[in-house]
Amino acid sequence: MNIETFFDPHTFTLTYVVYDPQTRDALVIDPVLDYDPVNSVISTESVDRVADFLKRESLHLHAVLETHAHADHLSGSQVLRASFPGAYVAIGERILEVQGVFKGIFDLGDEFTPNGEHFDRLLADGERFAVGSLEVNVIATPGHTPACVSYHIGDAVFTGDALFMPDYGTGRCDFPRGSAEVLHRSVTARLYTLPPATRVFVGHDYMPGGRALAFESTIGDERAHNIQLPADRSEADFAAFRQARDATLDAPKLLYPSLQVNIRAGHLPAPARPGAPAHLKIPFRVKQPAKGLA
Repeated sequence: MNIETFFDPHTFTLTYVVYDPQTRDALVIDPVLDYDPVNSVISTESVDRVADFLKRESLHLHAVLETHAHADHLSGSQVLRASFPGAYVAIGERILEVQGVFKGIFDLGDEFTPNGEHFDRLLADGERFAVGSLEVNVIATPGHTPACVSYHIGDAVFTGDALFMPDYGTGRCDFPRGSAEVLHRSVTARLYTLPPATRVFVGHDYMPGGRALAFESTIGDERAHNIQLPADRSEADFAAFRQARDATLDAPKLLYPSLQVNIRAGHLPAPARPGAPAHLKIPFRVKQPAKGLA
C-alpha cells in the first residue's frame, strides 16, 4: 500500500491518495475544492492535482472517503466522482444528524432533505469493506462532530480532525453536537487501542511554532506525546481544557460555505430557478440590540 499526500496551504488540509501499487486500485480521503471568499469564486486547482496524479499513475479510483462534513474547506469529492466513472462518495452514517442540524441553521426548507441520498454510501462503525484490493475498516471517532469517522487501512489510520500531530493535539469540539468528553473516548478507547506501530495520518497540520509541514505520526507517539491528549489524561481534565480553549477560537473562515456544500456531499447548491445564479446562505446575528437593525 502506497500513500501520496497533498497539502492545501490555504486551509491547512491534507488529502491522501491510498493505492495498491500492484493492482493500481485507489481511494482518496478528504479532497479539497478551492473557494475564494472575497470574490466568491470556486476553482478546482487543489483537486485537479489529485486527479492528475491518479491519471499519471494509471490508478483506478474506486472511492472518495470523507472523514466528516468539514467546516474549513469545501469538498472536492464530486469533481473526482465526475472525472472517474464508477467512483463513489462515502461518509459516516451519522452525517444524517449533521444534515438535520444545518438544515435548520441555514433555513434550507424543502430544498434539502437530510436523508443521506446526497452521498453514494453511508458507513457504519465497525464496517469493513473492500476498495478493490484495499480493505477499509471504519472506526467511529465522534467528538469534533458527531459524524466523524477514521479509516483504518493496512498499517495506517486516517484520523481526520479527531487527532492531529502530537505537538498540536486534537480537533476542536464546539461545533453543534460536538463533545470534548466524547472525543476523549473516541481517541483513548478507539484510536489508542490500535497497535502502537500503526501509522497516523492527520487531517490538518497547522505547523505550530513555524515548523515544517508534518502529517504522519504513530499511535505509540500519540499516546505518549500528544500535547493535549496523552493516553493517561483523564476525561474530565481534557474536557475542561478543550472547552476553555475552544471558547477562545474564532469560527473557521469558510464555515458557512463549507458546510452548505459538504452536507450535500460536495454538490453545490442549485439555483432557485433555471438561468439564475446559485447562492450560498450566510446566517448572521446582531451582537447587541441596535435601532434600525431589527
